[in-house]
Amino acid sequence: MCKSGLIFIILTTVLPINAPVYAERIETDPQRQNSFPERIRQQQEERDQQRQEQVRKTWLQLYIQEPQQQQQQLRSQQQEFSRQRQQMRQQQEFRQQQQEMRLQQQEFSRQQQLRLQQQEFSRQQEFSRQQEFSRQQQLRMQKEKL
Repeated sequence: MCKSGLIFIILTTVLPINAPVYAERIETDPQRQNSFPERIRQQQEERDQQRQEQVRKTWLQLYIQEPQQQQQQLRSQQQEFSRQRQQMRQQQEFRQQQQEMRLQQQEFSRQQQLRLQQQEFSRQQEFSRQQEFSRQQQLRMQKEKL
């Protein structure tokens, strides 16, 4: 509806009603009078051709060039959106990898801590055994002396 109104406005501006707006003087020479209507007809044809060319250009611009430009712009926007979405995905994957790495490091540290604790516990037990053994040895020696 809007386009048809636009076409009507364009056609009424580009193709005004043909009114005799010729500022040529009428020649009185009978031999030249035959050429005068011919010249007017030629001028009218030239104006008509110019108007048709203008209408064609306007039509091309409205119905072919602008929609193509809009489609190209839309394609560009879609490509940019896809590029940004891909970049966001990559960033998210990177953050996930970092998070996984932190968790792995924490787990590794926890395991190391456990190993150290176990080693310390084993040392303490060994030390306790040695002390107990030494104490037992001393008691034996004391018993033997008596």
